[in-house]
Amino acid sequence: MALSLPAHPDPLTERIHAGGLLHELAHGLGGPFHYLLPERFDANLAAFRAALAEAGVTGHVHYAKKANKASVFVERCAAAGAGVDVASLGELRDALGHGVRGEDLVVTGPAKSEHLLRVAVRQDALIAVDALDELERLLALGVDRPARVLLRRHPPAQPRSRFGLDDPQLRRALDRCAEAGRAVRMEGFSFHLSGYAIQPRADLAGELVELCLRARASGLRADRISIGGGFPVDYVASDAWDSFLSDQGPGHYHGEKSFATGDFYPYHSPVAGADALRAILAARPGGTGTSLSERLRQTGVTLLLEPGRALLDRAGSSVFRVQGVKDRAGYGIVTVDGTSLSLSEQWFNSEYLPDPVLLGDPADRPRQPYRACVGGASCLDSDLLTWRKISFPARPRVGDLLVYPNTAGYQMDSNESPFHELPLPPKVVIDHHGGRPRWHLDR
Repeated sequence: MALSLPAHPDPLTERIHAGGLLHELAHGLGGPFHYLLPERFDANLAAFRAALAEAGVTGHVHYAKKANKASVFVERCAAAGAGVDVASLGELRDALGHGVRGEDLVVTGPAKSEHLLRVAVRQDALIAVDALDELERLLALGVDRPARVLLRRHPPAQPRSRFGLDDPQLRRALDRCAEAGRAVRMEGFSFHLSGYAIQPRADLAGELVELCLRARASGLRADRISIGGGFPVDYVASDAWDSFLSDQGPGHYHGEKSFATGDFYPYHSPVAGADALRAILAARPGGTGTSLSERLRQTGVTLLLEPGRALLDRAGSSVFRVQGVKDRAGYGIVTVDGTSLSLSEQWFNSEYLPDPVLLGDPADRPRQPYRACVGGASCLDSDLLTWRKISFPARPRVGDLLVYPNTAGYQMDSNESPFHELPLPPKVVIDHHGGRPRWHLDR
């Protein structure tokens, strides 16, 4: 029996799917493509800002650019006065080139190159310093303006994390910042925390607030903290997710493939996106005392956020055209005109689980459920976009489209490669004018 895991209903994408636009694009572009919905990005950004305002917290949202390479989302940040989180010289240049101010950039990532550090300082970007040697290289640049820095805290609750400064290193970094005088503007602290739990983020954020107070006693500015990203996205309904986790097993996948449930992204989250931020702000660091939001207000500490996936929720999907269908004992194999390199979860020993949507003309075919996995067009046996045997409403046909919903966050381009000389799927930006959809290629 097939396991169904449909994405949450979405009237906007359903209207797009119901028209002929996607078939026209597939014909005109001649291959798979991704479509993007910038209005959704705008709405998600507004929701995060509203959560900060409701809590009475001064804060800034920086879009984590690594979550999607499209330029349109950086352009929306520039238009809205939002920041961007970059981790490479290429990302920094792209953000500046699309109108984001240098002072609205935060530069993260480990062991940054000298060139990246130099450009970041000259553009007045905020630099999250991850190691003592990075701080020394920053101080040695000799740029004629102060370097704006955050000191990244190693998370005590995740001792295996490779990011951040431990307690002795943090003390040394603070001493060096104080010694550096006007060469450095030490603005606060940050952390990188794996997972999506609410309380650990509130706990570590509370610790960073206290670190700011101690740093101020040494004459440092220390007036902001960054809690990074890690705001979950809710893709599917709770009951469908619970049923999937309890029932899934090798028999549901092509080749009896086995997946550990712990390797799946948590596709259902009861508290997601901006509501997760609200929960973090309402939580009491350490489980006692005042809420994080109240502590931020009391101390005059600004909160920085770096969401990626959560700003891209429902802001894009991936479209593939069916190239062939063959039958096996009890199920079929649908082959599409792209590869699983364009659906990145498959390359992390996991599976992108929201059901793909079949778009075709069902008028002249039997409406009989058809179970099938979905394979890519490469010659690799492991190139499957979906190992799971999906129950389609009818047997797919050549020329039908498969739409993987809500793939803008980390899925559609993290691991794309022109393997077999297949072109990378283009990104198509869809907006609405006078109630009608219109499109252009992402710049």
